[in-house]
Amino acid sequence: MRIFVTGATGFIGRALIPRLRRDGHTIIAWVRSEARARSLLGAEVELVRAGGPDVMTAALSRSDAVVNLAGEPVLGKRWTPARRRILEESRIGVTRDLVRAIAAASPRPRVLVSGSAVGWYGDRGDERLTEASAPGDDFLARLCRQWEDAALAAEASGVRVALLRTGVVLGRDGGALEQMLTPFRLGVGGPVGSGRQYFPWIHLHDLVGAIAAMIADDRYRGPVNGAAPQEATSRSFAAALGRALHRPAILPTPAFALRVIFGEAASVLLASQRAEPRVLIANGFTFAFPDLDRALADILGGANVSIGPAAPGRRPDDASSREYLESRPPSHELRLTTIVDAPIEETFAFFSRAENLGVITPAAMRFSLVGGAPSIGSGTRIDYRIRVGPATLRWRSRITAWEPGRRFADVQEIGPYRAWWHEHAFRADGARTVMEDRVLYAPPLGPIGRIANRLFVAPALTKIFRHRGDVIRLRFGVPARSL
Repeated sequence: MRIFVTGATGFIGRALIPRLRRDGHTIIAWVRSEARARSLLGAEVELVRAGGPDVMTAALSRSDAVVNLAGEPVLGKRWTPARRRILEESRIGVTRDLVRAIAAASPRPRVLVSGSAVGWYGDRGDERLTEASAPGDDFLARLCRQWEDAALAAEASGVRVALLRTGVVLGRDGGALEQMLTPFRLGVGGPVGSGRQYFPWIHLHDLVGAIAAMIADDRYRGPVNGAAPQEATSRSFAAALGRALHRPAILPTPAFALRVIFGEAASVLLASQRAEPRVLIANGFTFAFPDLDRALADILGGANVSIGPAAPGRRPDDASSREYLESRPPSHELRLTTIVDAPIEETFAFFSRAENLGVITPAAMRFSLVGGAPSIGSGTRIDYRIRVGPATLRWRSRITAWEPGRRFADVQEIGPYRAWWHEHAFRADGARTVMEDRVLYAPPLGPIGRIANRLFVAPALTKIFRHRGDVIRLRFGVPARSL
């Protein structure tokens, strides 16, 4: 299918696009900044810059399906009258524009999967909430109702509409969990408010898998609760997160403090929704992460990245790489092996395109190519910028080895490391591909580099390569035994 996506550069959208590409779909992303979207979404996505209704209608006329994820975050700012208007316009207004453009399209898309939230139900205590339950009546519930009503208007154009009522989405590189981690890692985390309120959650990979199912399966119509089957309260979630981090998780955040900070918006954290994924279960959807401990272990652990001292005498085969490492001796070695459910030609093609570097880099690093994306071959130089903490750094890579379908290697010519050599090796395993990453590096800061590596560099590299592993899993799939 050709799928039109709004909100493609958001936390969910960035994971959805590689998941849909795995199924062979073609993606059209509706974006405000083409440069930013290209750096986040890579070379496999067609970008359409947001414009007037004619531009949207033309893109929809070439689309078989639509996924609407547009919407400003509901938490983070007080719900002043101006903020409420922004929340309403970014959801209701955008959805109405989208539905009008669908009506004007010829031919029209067959299905619209439109975002919503479990906030639709309001604060319901311990009541079990299915897709057939009545709505709530607070601001967030009314916002979700109007948002869904705007999407359902597409049914008048003969379009199947599925409404994804999402719970708290847990994943790496963004979302609610990333905001929670700092106090929990410091040992001062704990439940929010009373801790008794239900906390509907879902692993990011399960959520985008559910969206893929909703696009393909005509049984999905109307509301669908995007929540995992295992229930959690704020207290049991805090305990699970503490276990995953090996930290205490007993210090509560008082409800009054949240109301002082966020005003009415604190209801997002304090309301209770015991939402059940009844439609997903009835339609046979398989959750990869149905229980909270497993979900958190995957997100906070992930790919088995090995970092240790560089073995003396183990140097690359090609002369250019050896010359580089002789002039810049490495002190550490990183290794990672990944098996993917895709043929070697497909995986090599993806990783050998400079435009896809941003897709496998955490969004917080704000990767951007400088001077465009070159065609990669032996000797090619690639210039880009990345953000490390508050600093924006320039990086220049040079390709020192290029063996299409087998391996390539790059070195850092300009950048923060004293030495950096990265080999990407590929070998076929039947219809699968075994990918082996090997990095020889020397951290910055001279004599204190060993301490810096232990405290900062190695953890940062582990995080980067685990994010890379997440994208690989979404884009290509991995054998079940690798999960």
